[in-house]
Amino acid sequence: MLQALRTKLHGWPSIVILGICVFAISFFGIESYFASRTDTYVAMVGKHEISQRDFQDAMNNARRDAMARMGDQFDAASFESAETKRQVLDQLINAQLLRQANDTLGMKVSSAELRDRISSEQAFQVNGQFDPATYRAILAAQNMTPAMFEGSQRTSLEPGLLPRAIIASTIVTDADMDRYLGLLYQRRDLRWFAVPRPTLADTEVTDAQLDAFYKAHQADFMSPEQVSLKYIEVNGADLKSDVQPSEDDLKKRYEEQKQRFVQPEQRLVSHILVNVPKNATPDQQKAALAKAEKIAAEATPENFAKLAAQDSDDLGSKRSGGDLGWLEKGVTNAAFDSALFSLQKGQISKPVLSDEGYHVVWLRDVRSGDAKPFAEVRDQIAKDYLSTERDRQYSELAGKLTDQTYQNPSSLEPAAEALKLPVQTTELFSRKGGTGLAANPKLVQAAFSDDVLVQGNNSGLIDLGTNHAVVVRVDKHLPSAARPLAEVKDQVRQKILDERAAAEEQKRADALLARLQKGDDMPAVAASAGASVQTVADAVRMQQGVAPEVLEQAFLLPHPVAGKAEFARVALQNGSYALVAVDKVQDGDLSKVTAEQRTTLRGQMAQAYGILATQGFIDALKAKVEVKVAPDRM
Repeated sequence: MLQALRTKLHGWPSIVILGICVFAISFFGIESYFASRTDTYVAMVGKHEISQRDFQDAMNNARRDAMARMGDQFDAASFESAETKRQVLDQLINAQLLRQANDTLGMKVSSAELRDRISSEQAFQVNGQFDPATYRAILAAQNMTPAMFEGSQRTSLEPGLLPRAIIASTIVTDADMDRYLGLLYQRRDLRWFAVPRPTLADTEVTDAQLDAFYKAHQADFMSPEQVSLKYIEVNGADLKSDVQPSEDDLKKRYEEQKQRFVQPEQRLVSHILVNVPKNATPDQQKAALAKAEKIAAEATPENFAKLAAQDSDDLGSKRSGGDLGWLEKGVTNAAFDSALFSLQKGQISKPVLSDEGYHVVWLRDVRSGDAKPFAEVRDQIAKDYLSTERDRQYSELAGKLTDQTYQNPSSLEPAAEALKLPVQTTELFSRKGGTGLAANPKLVQAAFSDDVLVQGNNSGLIDLGTNHAVVVRVDKHLPSAARPLAEVKDQVRQKILDERAAAEEQKRADALLARLQKGDDMPAVAASAGASVQTVADAVRMQQGVAPEVLEQAFLLPHPVAGKAEFARVALQNGSYALVAVDKVQDGDLSKVTAEQRTTLRGQMAQAYGILATQGFIDALKAKVEVKVAPDRM
């Protein structure tokens, strides 16, 4: 065929045809090849991309936090809503805006703040104190170095720098306090009575009314969608290991992990920081160095704490005289680390430049590292060995289960036969979960996912906790359906009667309110309804003995004018109504507010104002930075 084309396309016609082809390819083929680009971001904040991976990690973290916070009340379905997804994305966008603002303003996480964050983690503590050996062992188990972990922690702290600075700089004046306290402790004279529920005269409900109400409110009488599952479970706690380590095995592991059992050399240190702004000018750099040199020349062990409290720019340590506690090698940045471990006990360094500024370092004491002997840690090593063996067995079995169920997505039987594991079943449960394994939100989410419920596939491996996982598939599926009228007839009748009673109660309460607003005597109005008036003088916002709904409405009513009471109707929690009158309003007596109360409330107000100011700052950043969101990728 190619030869035939060559023969026929010879001479000037071939040149014309070839030119047309090249032209077409240039504009519609090659050009589109080079120009095409598939965007995958969920959001763009300026030039920074929030990827789908970033978004999914944030969603998973939010889901885990909600599960831990809400326990049995956790609703997995809420994390499928567009509203929840957008809230999580907005948090990522705000964090990125704040990071960009940090760079512009030269704000960064200090070593002291990072150290405080890490040392406060309970996982790294032994007997309430930060333990470096435990810290290193936990990181090693997660294939992380201290530098990697500290980098991740520094990144997580960065979005909080500006909000904390804004909140710390918020000023609440005495006038603000007086206005707030005057409202908080405001006193009101009020009267109120609960309107007795009237006897419903019309209690007849016809079949036609039942049928009409049922059809109009059918969504109220639906049976929930339910599934039951088949599943294969792998639980590390059930795995038995016959492997017993020899003494040689334990000694070998001791040598491999000897660092776990060595307390490294530690140094007790204080410092004075002279901050150097980011993008500092040469003059600013020289001024900072001159100040640091002057401090270093004046500093002695006797006056160091005083100088730190007076001159240090490290807010975290200056209040404690510059004390940084016991540090080991690798905890601080390289320049500080090098200077610290070159000092002799009692020495004070010359200025040391780091990314924060100039440090004057005082080495107060040295604690040598000690290694625990094998005999002392043998039992712990043996215990860890068996635990590691169980982890290995679990990982191997879970991996095989994943492979088997992936290769046979429409059945659990091949995996069960190959791995000698039973196929078990759950009871029917709804999207709100059930009992046993079905109480786990992760399992519920997988059960009602499109892949498992609609496509009929096996789920992926669902992690239920430490060395515990399952793979599930749908056994039975009962769609949501309207319950027949005959089954819910009594419920329908009661709802109709409840609506009639509610309408009658509101009508009666409105009529009584109209009488009060016309000037009728309140006790007389209450008596006509078979009720009595309760009077409370100088009621406060947390007044005992008054229905909360009545109290809330009473403090929302306007101030009475010219001695004329203000009235309102209040819906009570039990579905009935009350009528309330406010006769007098007085500001709170500020002389009764203690200094401690004022201090506490001032802090709370500053926090609230600071949060509002932070949100305003973020809104201003959004106005200056282009933010693009791709909802279809959430």
